Amino acid sequence: MSSATPEAALSLEDARALARRHGLASLSGRPGLRGYLAELWRRRQFVVTLSAAQSAAQYEKHRLGQLWSLLNPMLLIVSYFLVFGLLLRTNRGVENFIAFLSIGVVLFGVTASVISSGAKAITNNLGLVRALRFPRAALPVSVALSQLYTSWPAFALLVVLTPLTGEPFTWHWLLFPLAVALQFVQLTGIALVAARVVNASRDLANFIPLIVRLMRYTSGVFFSISVFADRFPPLVGDVLLNQPFALQLELGRQALLAEHPLALHSWLMGLGWAVGLLALGVVVFWRGEGTYGRG
Repeated sequence: MSSATPEAALSLEDARALARRHGLASLSGRPGLRGYLAELWRRRQFVVTLSAAQSAAQYEKHRLGQLWSLLNPMLLIVSYFLVFGLLLRTNRGVENFIAFLSIGVVLFGVTASVISSGAKAITNNLGLVRALRFPRAALPVSVALSQLYTSWPAFALLVVLTPLTGEPFTWHWLLFPLAVALQFVQLTGIALVAARVVNASRDLANFIPLIVRLMRYTSGVFFSISVFADRFPPLVGDVLLNQPFALQLELGRQALLAEHPLALHSWLMGLGWAVGLLALGVVVFWRGEGTYGRG
C-alpha cells in the first residue's frame, strides 16, 4: 500500500518572494511614507464620512441632541465668568473680559475634545482596525475633523456674542477661520502622536486628562498671559506666550478683539507650530503603522 507524500511547505524566504511577486504585503509591514500619504488621500471620502458619523453620534443619546454643542460652551462661559471673573478677578489687564473668556472657552474646548478623543482613536476602534485594511491615520484625522464639525454652533455663538459685548466688526474677523484652520492642523498632529502613544500603552490614556487640565490652566483661557508673564523670567514668559495652545487662543482673539492688535510674528509662529506638529504627528504615527490593532 502506498501512502501519499505530503507536499513540503514553502520556506519563509520562498513565501516572501511569492508574496512580493503577486503584490501582497505583510499585515505588520509599513508602507513608504509617500505611498502612505497617497493612500490616505485616496481614502479622504472615508475620513469625511466617518467624521460626519462620529459628529452625529456624539449627542444622539441626549434628549437635546446637537443643542448641547451650543449649551455646553454657554454654561462654561457663565461658570468661568462667575469663578474667575467675579471671585478670583483674573480679568486684570483685559478690557472686554466676557468676549476674551468666550473665545478662550470655545477654542480650548475644541483642543480638549480633539486631544482626549484622538488619543483613543485606535483603541476605541479595534474592531474596525482588525477587520479592514486602510491607513490607520484616517482614525485620528477623522476624530479631529468630527470635533470641528461638532463645534460649529460654538463658533457661531462667538460671532453673535462678541459684537454684543461691544466689539466692532472689522476686516480682522475674516482671519478667524484661518485661526481655526491653524488650530485644526496643530491638533491633528497632536492627535496622531497621542493615538500612537496610547495604543502602545493604554495606561498612558490616564495621563491625557491631566495634561489637558494643565494646558487649560497655563494657556490663558481665563486670564491674560501677557499680564501674568511679567512675574516670570523673560524666557519662561516667552515660552508661555508662544506655546501652541496659548497661540491658538491668541490668534482667535487677534481676529475678533480690538484690544488684541494683529501681530505678524504670532501668525507666523502659529503657522510654524501647525506645519511642525502635523509633520511630527504624521511621521510618528506612520512609524507605528504595523502595530495598530495587534495584541
